[in-house]
Amino acid sequence: MGLGRAERPGRPGRAGSREAKGPIDTRRAWREAKALLQEHRRSIGFGLALMVVSRLAGLVLPASTKFLIDDVLGRGRHDLLLPLAAATGGATLLQAATSFANSQVVSVAAQRAIMTMRQRVQQHVLRLPVRWFDQTKSGTVVSRVMNDAEGIRNLIGTGLIQLVGSVMTAVMALGVLFWLHWRLTLGTLLFLAAFGTAMAVAFRRLRPLFRERNEITAEISGRLAEAIGGVRLLKVYVAEAREAEVFAAGARRLFENVAGTITGTSAITAVSTAIVGAIGVLIMVVGARAIQAGTMTVGDLVMYTFFVGLTAMPVVQIASIGTQVSEAFAGLDRVREVLDLATEDEEDEARAPLAAVAGRVEFRDVWFEYEPDVPVLKGVTFEVPAGQTVALVGSSGSGKSTILSLVMAFQRPQRGRVLLDGQDLQALRLRDYRRALGVVMQDNFLFDGTIADNIGFANPGATREEVEAVAKIAHVDEFALRFEQGYDTVVGERGVKLSGGQRQRVAIARAILADPRLLLLDEATSSLDSESEALIRDGLRRLRAGRTTFVIAHRLSTITSADQILVVEKGEIVERGSHRELLARGGRYRELYERQHRVEVDEFINPGEDFTAAAEPPR
Repeated sequence: MGLGRAERPGRPGRAGSREAKGPIDTRRAWREAKALLQEHRRSIGFGLALMVVSRLAGLVLPASTKFLIDDVLGRGRHDLLLPLAAATGGATLLQAATSFANSQVVSVAAQRAIMTMRQRVQQHVLRLPVRWFDQTKSGTVVSRVMNDAEGIRNLIGTGLIQLVGSVMTAVMALGVLFWLHWRLTLGTLLFLAAFGTAMAVAFRRLRPLFRERNEITAEISGRLAEAIGGVRLLKVYVAEAREAEVFAAGARRLFENVAGTITGTSAITAVSTAIVGAIGVLIMVVGARAIQAGTMTVGDLVMYTFFVGLTAMPVVQIASIGTQVSEAFAGLDRVREVLDLATEDEEDEARAPLAAVAGRVEFRDVWFEYEPDVPVLKGVTFEVPAGQTVALVGSSGSGKSTILSLVMAFQRPQRGRVLLDGQDLQALRLRDYRRALGVVMQDNFLFDGTIADNIGFANPGATREEVEAVAKIAHVDEFALRFEQGYDTVVGERGVKLSGGQRQRVAIARAILADPRLLLLDEATSSLDSESEALIRDGLRRLRAGRTTFVIAHRLSTITSADQILVVEKGEIVERGSHRELLARGGRYRELYERQHRVEVDEFINPGEDFTAAAEPPR
């Protein structure tokens, strides 16, 4: 669901979630609610017990009015005044104490449940396949983890307790009303029944609105996060106004949704006010005539009025609490949608464990498509022996990064097989396999921690000495030690305090520390100037030595030492061979090479020295 029509004129946005936006699955949400109630049954049970005591104590004050008016004032029983006042005061204090204790018990339980649910959803989300993240905005993911769990407090917390308490108070007060004047009570019940019907209709219409509100909020949050993350791009292209228009469209949708819910809840309040007024008129007429007829005393009428309030007020509270419970069910339904998704761990349960990895990778007639009937790879077949380096070159969008994505098992081929040491990758446990991977990307992600923390991320058990040793190999020490805090310098969100080349060196050091059997380098030196590239070239050589390595590089001079080079165009391998063989062949690779270097290649084909020797990594 997009943010509005204004999104198209602005900068391109990521595709939103492709989930179905159907009605709430009440059965699924109720199963989740029952599980939560069972898990926190002790706190809820204690809270209910405190609530019962509090509500019973709350009946003493309105009940005492009859005795005050009829006995103390009407019959002159002044000896009852102090005991009546003491009983009323004691009951009021008991009501206050139990209400406070109840709130503390269930509120803490609710916050604990929210914390547990957030942890559960976060752990589940991180184990979902990468393809789910490709289809879901980050703001939607954050909303599922943080916002949707909030509704739990209305089930575990005071919301559900208050709902039960309101119903109990209404039932007890209704019993007293029938005892005082059953005919008048029947008339009152007719008005309350009309009110209950109006609430049922309102809840049925409000529930989808609350669900939609969460979805809109998630989309707006995601778009805002994108805008903040891309603020430099916005400013470069003077696109602040366009982005503001996109955000405003989403904000208007949220406003319209909230306005709709306000209209519904306001209607409930208006109906309740009208019904309370009608009940008041009924009591005024019927009660006055009953006193004149001698069937009720003045104390009875005053007590009756108080207990009508005790009956009507819980019904009004039920309307408010019912709305909160509806929100909770909407949130639980959305949470359950995520928890029902199969994680990679669940898929791994049926797969064989992976023994030691040699590193031989094969693609056999691999076809892949992101969109139906739009193939990105078409029958790709190649083999990389263990310990060798294969380079992927070709035009942008030719399928190079998709090949790496398949090697990392982020995607699965629609047809064909990807093999590791002769075993189908789809039959291997991903956790075991990915422990053998090391990656250096073009845009390497760094966490908002220290330089040492980011290097050590690949191996949490590494010592500080090991971290600093790999940092020297990647020449991280040459800039890290110039900072006042050295390796303890905080790099900022996404490593914003470091230059692109510095971030790249940290990523290379991180990959070295992981000691992978398979290494994937996607434009690993793209962010480096010539001097920096020369500094870390030997680090990359040492990193590649003895490992199966996949390299994507638009700078062809950096891949001349590859054991084989695959030229990928329009999803197919159109050429393959070594650097020297492809130049001699005079095909697409030679065309790309000439375009970059603008030299006659023939002089390199028959050189007096082996021009690849300097770039050859140690074996």
